[in-house]
Parts: sequence; C-alpha cells; structure tokens
Amino acid sequence: MIWWPSEVPTLSYGLTTLRALTSADIPDVYRELQDPVIHQFTTILPNYTMEDAKSYVTKKSTQYLAEKNELAFGIVHDGIFSGVVSLHDIHLADHSAEVGYWIAASMRRKGIGSTAVRLITDYAFTTLGFRRIEAKVDVKNEASNAVFLKEGFQFEAIMRSAKTALDGTQEDMILYSSIFG
Repeated sequence: MIWWPSEVPTLSYGLTTLRALTSADIPDVYRELQDPVIHQFTTILPNYTMEDAKSYVTKKSTQYLAEKNELAFGIVHDGIFSGVVSLHDIHLADHSAEVGYWIAASMRRKGIGSTAVRLITDYAFTTLGFRRIEAKVDVKNEASNAVFLKEGFQFEAIMRSAKTALDGTQEDMILYSSIFG
C-alpha cells in the first residue's frame, strides 16, 4: 500500500535540499524555464510566461499533491534554487511512478540532478512504499542518461518514436527503471 503525504516533506543530502515549491519560487521557475535545453528534453514549451510559472508552481505544490497525481519538490543547492524533481505518472495500485527533473543551466554539472534523483527515489521506496520507479529520457539527453545510470537505474528499452519534438518529428526515448529491494 502506498502512503501519500498530506504535504511535501523536506529531504536533504549534503548541500542539496528538496522542499515544497512556494510562490517565492515563481520568478526563478519563470527565469529558468526560458532555457531551450529544458524545452528540448521536457514537456515544458517555449514562450513560457510568468502566468505559466504561477500555474506550474500552484498546481505542482497543491492541486497535484491533493489529487495524488504528482509529488513535486523544488531543488535548492547551497541556498540557490536549482530546479524541480517530481514523481508523476503515478499508479498507486501498481506501486509505480515515473521520476523526472530539470536543473537550472547555471547549476548543471554539479551532481545536483543525481542527488535529487537519489533523494526522491529513496523516499519513494522507503517512506511511500513504491516498488518501481521509471524514468523516460530522450536518447540525445546525455546528461540525464548518465544520471539515471549513475543512480542505479537499469536500462529496459528504447521506446521508438515515443515523443513528439518541438519541430513535430518523433524522437526515441530510453526507459530506465529502479526496483525496490
């Protein structure tokens, strides 16, 4: 059985903390989601507005948590807002979820993504009761592919034509999983 929190907890390791998103994060979310690299590898679209950022933070911090659709954390490293990591595509009856994240351009290549994935995966297994965590990563996203392999996720498959790119072409994704136990 999955235990679902009533509020987003705070998880920390070293200089990296995962915590609830707040309205104070909206300007940072807006600024960082102007990054075309994030648009390339996530579902965040270009022409991202401040209103989009407000909706993003509000839905991820309250609505999706209450609906048990997503558990999202703001990532803070050494006091600096650094991105978002979440459990989503949640299947409570199957004890499974997908993990995804984005990291601010200025905070990349510092191990923050790896730490965030490790923290949320450990929490999902040991506290929430999930048994399987998946990650779906664009085949061209070398950094995220390296993160999931480093954190012990196993390659399962190449999902052919699994994602529609911004230019309308179909792109392959790699499916990784981590199994509890």
